[in-house]
Amino acid sequence: PTPTTAPVAPTPSGTARMYSTADQKTMECNVYHRKDLSVNSVVKGPCLIIDSTSTNVIEDGWEAELTNRNHLVLKRYKERKETFAVGTTVDPVMLEVFNNLFMNIAEQMGLALQNTSYSVNIKERLDFSCAIFTPAGDLVANAPHMPVHLGSMSDSVRAIIRGSKKFKAGDSFIVNTPYNGGTHLPDLTVLTPVFNSPEDENPIFFVGSRGHHSELGGISPGSMPSNSTHIDEEGVLFDNFKLVDGGKFLEDELIQHLKSAKYPSRNPKQNVSDLRAQLAANTKGLEEIRKCIEQYSLEVVHAYMGHVQDNAEEQVRRVLDKLQDGHFVYPMDQGWQIEVDIKVDKQTRSAKIDFTGTSGLQNNNFNAPVSVCRAAVLYVFRTLVTDDIPMNEGVLKPLNIVIPDDCVLRAKYPAAVVAGNVETSQAVSDCLYGAIGVLAGAQGTMNNVTYGNSNHQYYETICGGSGAGDGFAGADAVQTHMTNSRLTDPEILEWRYPVLLESFGVREGSGGAGKWKGGNGSIRRTRFLEKMKVSILSGHRVVPNFGLQGGQPGALGINAVERKNAAGVVETVRLKGCDSAEMDVGDVLVIQTPGGGGFGTE
Repeated sequence: PTPTTAPVAPTPSGTARMYSTADQKTMECNVYHRKDLSVNSVVKGPCLIIDSTSTNVIEDGWEAELTNRNHLVLKRYKERKETFAVGTTVDPVMLEVFNNLFMNIAEQMGLALQNTSYSVNIKERLDFSCAIFTPAGDLVANAPHMPVHLGSMSDSVRAIIRGSKKFKAGDSFIVNTPYNGGTHLPDLTVLTPVFNSPEDENPIFFVGSRGHHSELGGISPGSMPSNSTHIDEEGVLFDNFKLVDGGKFLEDELIQHLKSAKYPSRNPKQNVSDLRAQLAANTKGLEEIRKCIEQYSLEVVHAYMGHVQDNAEEQVRRVLDKLQDGHFVYPMDQGWQIEVDIKVDKQTRSAKIDFTGTSGLQNNNFNAPVSVCRAAVLYVFRTLVTDDIPMNEGVLKPLNIVIPDDCVLRAKYPAAVVAGNVETSQAVSDCLYGAIGVLAGAQGTMNNVTYGNSNHQYYETICGGSGAGDGFAGADAVQTHMTNSRLTDPEILEWRYPVLLESFGVREGSGGAGKWKGGNGSIRRTRFLEKMKVSILSGHRVVPNFGLQGGQPGALGINAVERKNAAGVVETVRLKGCDSAEMDVGDVLVIQTPGGGGFGTE
């Protein structure tokens, strides 16, 4: 309330020494007792106002007035001194601020995507990732989403930079072609250039969101076929496709493209809705970056964009200072292998990650784009860093990744790749941990299950055991390494799809024995209430994943269908690791996922 009489300057009851955060020093200040202040009393800082239950610290430049309601109202009466301005030279405190600031932008993008998406796969399973990138396409920061997405999205940005002669404000693009920046076709990456002003021609950042679309065409519902051998059999390709042109959403062109493939999308309405959500996420990222620039200036933000990468690079070099050379061969169920040799150069504080010896391209869908292999290397070496830093391009700067030309890790058109992103990436991660010697094999697979018909399409990855290490046991029934999605809540699953989740629990005894036991896998039983086709992409159904230092391997996974025969007797039909089955009403799909390897002898 406005005072009715002139302000009164009371007499202090004494003095005391007080530390002023404004002046960053200790000084003598007046002390007042609140009970001695009258209405309209005004005291100027620096001072202390003490009552029976609290002490008010009044800084220099502020004054406190007691109102007729016995409220203390604080007002600034001196202009604030600008004592510090953030510069482009790296400051340890501001480095931590920008580390978290960049990650927070990506996290806000992720929340926008989750809240506005349509599909169960993105809204409930959180099978998406968001990140921000430099004008050259280098990953700056990400939210803790899907490692296989985040490490490979930089190649998507570089692909649209190569393919687009000119950008303008309001443009956005889609990429999923595995040979030009994509990973596998269901992962649609939406990329948006960020400009300092609408008139600029050169982007100052890129923002990107990648979502797994649970239906994008292909020879089987869910777009994750178990037996594809050609990329056209896996769905619709987007190679630098313009989704938004100067702010105009090109919906007609998008739908036409979704319907024009050899095996078109079965649910273009869902595709369009989720792509709109990805655009909303990118818009959120764009807005937050502009706020950041308003606060700190473009020069400072760009400087710290480099500093956070330099910091990540240095953290990895410190890991390499302690790391020894390593070699590992990782056999796959289909009879081929991944081989890696790690050579550490202590003088240059760098390492050579050489995949020479890995099998060549396969006549199946386990071929992986180079970006997927890079993502696995980025993930593994980021996990070796103990500090809380964003996963960004700086992690890869000390690492020289060698991938032979004729290699399953360098997919070429028209090789099928759908399992390369989800299965081969897991194998590369475990192979690297085996070579470094710090972690036994996890379940080594994502246990990809898709099912559907013309009306429904659903995709999930099923958790299993994680590997043990020196001093810790593996975790039971968790998503491991390159996947970080969750499973759909049973209530939502059964509401949206004609299935019944009969049971889902830990597969006791499936973790590898050892001084430190491997994590147990899981068992998931799904009963079908409509006829549907099931496709499974999974691993370690033939070769168990490894233990380390005398630890035992984890148990093999098992895929099966339980159905009644003509006589009404329930029979169990075993399925292969990569297989498909026509499910009738009442049939039950049973997936038992692998356990993780143990570490050390008991």
